[in-house]
Amino acid sequence: MTVSVVLFTSDLRVHDHPPMRAALEGGGEVVPLFVRDRAVDRAGFAAPNRLAFLADCLVDLDRALRRLGGRLVVRSGDLVEEVSRAVRQAEAEEVHMAAGYTAFARAREARLRQALEARGCRLHVHEGVCTAVPPGDVTPQGSDHFAVFTPYFRRWQAEPLRTPLPAPQGLRVPAALRSEELPGRSGLSGVSPGLARGGEQEGRERLRSWLSHHAHAYEQRHDDLAGDATSRLSAHLHFGTLSAGEVVFRAGRSGGAGAAAFVRQVCWRDFHQQVLAARPEAAGQDYRSRDDRWRRGREAEADLSAWREGRTGYPVVDAAMRQLAHEGWMHNRGRLVAASFLTKTLYVDWREGARHFLSLLVDGDVANNQLNWQWVAGTGTDTRPNRVLNPVLQGRRYDPDGAYVRRWVPELAGVGGLDGAAVHEPWRRSGLDRAACDYPDPLIALPDGLARFRHARGLVPQG
Repeated sequence: MTVSVVLFTSDLRVHDHPPMRAALEGGGEVVPLFVRDRAVDRAGFAAPNRLAFLADCLVDLDRALRRLGGRLVVRSGDLVEEVSRAVRQAEAEEVHMAAGYTAFARAREARLRQALEARGCRLHVHEGVCTAVPPGDVTPQGSDHFAVFTPYFRRWQAEPLRTPLPAPQGLRVPAALRSEELPGRSGLSGVSPGLARGGEQEGRERLRSWLSHHAHAYEQRHDDLAGDATSRLSAHLHFGTLSAGEVVFRAGRSGGAGAAAFVRQVCWRDFHQQVLAARPEAAGQDYRSRDDRWRRGREAEADLSAWREGRTGYPVVDAAMRQLAHEGWMHNRGRLVAASFLTKTLYVDWREGARHFLSLLVDGDVANNQLNWQWVAGTGTDTRPNRVLNPVLQGRRYDPDGAYVRRWVPELAGVGGLDGAAVHEPWRRSGLDRAACDYPDPLIALPDGLARFRHARGLVPQG
């Protein structure tokens, strides 16, 4: 009787899971294995919010597997060593896992393949588990990846999607194989107080509810900061409690302009994955250098600290940063505005902002975080690299009643009276005592920040 190991990484679900389906086709026992890889901790990827969400996901995955007659086997240590140990203990003949596309994931996969081949065990790496369309499946003529989103999206849309796989009917796990205790949230410090719950059951219910009740209005409302009309599925896609392919498949079947606009946003995730797969160095280096000489020194550090704390003096920026601290998540429009303010108004290196986001974001994904930051900073794939988002105008447009700002910056709750837009203008206080409300003056006047940025990029001669 054959024994197969299914190694879970960023695919913590039982629905639409090709590695598990392939392992079960052999008809033998299956070891559902998750390794808490210490190398992930050392690389700085194990932020408290993601560890808490991961704990929820593992508990939920174990519960789902037990309903099928199995259980999750959890180990901690070096992933290659722990998988090899499980293979030896279970006398497994093959290992199935989802493909990863970062330099870290690829190096780990190569090490694992080498170790397993030395034991006579086959490693099967499955594409299209963590993305709707695998990186490399669509490429432009003469290049290994698309560098511009729109032509990629046209080709991506034309790719046929596989029909999502149902959860298996059952599975058998070798009884003698030991597992560590499942991790939990208790004992974790630094977790955002408003962090959402994780797990496949939570993700599937959120997807069902959102497609049923909210997707139709997505095209009109996805930038509404106070309305909070986005799907909030990003963490579930990051941890793979939802299959990106199934999300696109189900959204496409629901129809309508809202669902189509949502699918386009999911495509951005695949777009960034294929960029990083082709250019792994873009995780830390400029994809397209603009010869920036980012600000350094004490004043820049003070500005960076104020930005992190949500005390820049620009209300919509500060509201977004405070939402991030409280929830471990931030509205996408808020991410764009906050990132533009740091890189182009304060002219601070995008890597500093990306590092802070990764320290808090529950959906903190190397490809999407780093390449979105580069897009905003103008060092990435944006075809308008020098665009600057004005936080006052962005606030007026996407939070016209000031409700988002007042929710996250309560010291400004009394500003403006019935004039909601006034809360976005830091120089208008409508008679409010500035000292009493404890809200800071702007770090820099917007025209001064814009002039500095344009000089730094060589767009205008130095005066």
